[in-house]
Amino acid sequence: MDIITLGETMVLFTPNKVGMLRYMDQYSAQIGGSESNVAVGLVRLGHEVGWISRLGNDEFGRKILRYLRGEGIDISQVYFDNSYPTGIYFKEMLTSEEVKIQYYRSNSAATHIKPIDLNEEYIASAKFLHVSGITPLLSDDCYETVLKAIEIARKNNVKVVFDPNVRRKLFSKSKLKDVLLKISAKSDIVLPGQAEGEFLTGEKNSEYIAEYFHKNGATSVVIKLGENGAYYSTKDDVGYVPAYPLKQIVDPVGAGDGFATGVLSGLLDGLDIKRAVQRGTLIGSLVTMVQGDIEGLPDRARLERITNKSKNEDVIR
Repeated sequence: MDIITLGETMVLFTPNKVGMLRYMDQYSAQIGGSESNVAVGLVRLGHEVGWISRLGNDEFGRKILRYLRGEGIDISQVYFDNSYPTGIYFKEMLTSEEVKIQYYRSNSAATHIKPIDLNEEYIASAKFLHVSGITPLLSDDCYETVLKAIEIARKNNVKVVFDPNVRRKLFSKSKLKDVLLKISAKSDIVLPGQAEGEFLTGEKNSEYIAEYFHKNGATSVVIKLGENGAYYSTKDDVGYVPAYPLKQIVDPVGAGDGFATGVLSGLLDGLDIKRAVQRGTLIGSLVTMVQGDIEGLPDRARLERITNKSKNEDVIR
């Protein structure tokens, strides 16, 4: 197994036109969840990925499982819960760059993931464990499960990758910072956005943010800078990677998961950190040009075709 990830996936309802939700009456049903978004992206690039979660024993849960199984993700560690429903959420597209999300995930099946759901041999079989800052904030059970998964990974020399994915609505500011910094201290690779880095460290400069996470325990830090690209820092190399120019942004949600997909795929392929981050900025950009969280994630053939084209034109069309 290349990567194992852990977290909640929900059914996403997106209006078929732009505007406030109160005026919408037709929706498309897709799926979305930070960790499974990354899992889908990695599988499309040819990597072996497993996903750990709980789903409600309902039609939405079956829709999610059917989709992820069809993508090729190992779902042997996904459990149906008879007591709690699958979470859902709605995306409000006011403009292509002004997007609001409304979640209905309180007390969902995934919020009842427990440490007992974890199989140590399964996690130990992976090269990386990928977790986000969303899952540990969903419930006390989720928090304990994420900590246990990390403990198993570290015990078995599995590298831990942490995307803070800050959601301020899930916890008070002080507790949010405490939880996320505790997890980052147990992680090998940390992937914050610039604003997330500022929130967690109090620093505004990318270099200082990276240094904070290094002192906190991370060996590699990659900071997403949006239209300014990304900054990376390891013990062997530091530097900036420019963003790929875009002709049009259709839906910005999911770009960070696309970025994580590219970085992790690059590392799995043996690329150095700079080239892995370049792949991350490319895939993050591709995601924004398609409606939906996972619909813009490329397969290997498309990635190679666009990579070769961008080398010649320095532009994604």
